Amino acid sequence: MKWVTRSHMHVDRVACPWLIKRFVDSQAEFIFVPKNRVMEVAKEQGAIPFDVPDVELGHHGDGCSFDAIIKKYELKDPALLRLAKIVNAADTDRLDADPIASGLEAIASGFSIRFPDDHENLVRQFEVYDVLYAWCRFRTATGGLK
Repeated sequence: MKWVTRSHMHVDRVACPWLIKRFVDSQAEFIFVPKNRVMEVAKEQGAIPFDVPDVELGHHGDGCSFDAIIKKYELKDPALLRLAKIVNAADTDRLDADPIASGLEAIASGFSIRFPDDHENLVRQFEVYDVLYAWCRFRTATGGLK
């Protein structure tokens, strides 16, 4: 399936593709376009839009797009739910809501500076989310590592 979102990725636009590839659609193809073209490209390509205003897989209330994907696809893994708290806090500028959020936001900013091409950035950051998810799995399974 094709998925489309805004170009110039940051926290949620990396976290969502990671979540989609790892837990929803392993064959996902991501398209990054200017914000004003997302819906047009979604229609042309038959792609699912995410992390843009007024779509199902976007921000709703205090939730970010990562939260919307977890809800839609009924993902219940406690480690993913822990990761969702970090992503939400980092993406919604509520860095004080989770002690790891400011680190994730800093990492996302640094990757965007080093790798301005969205596809390259995405490939490089997937490892960050794999590692963070591993930490969340450990944390939720054992209660270890603060």
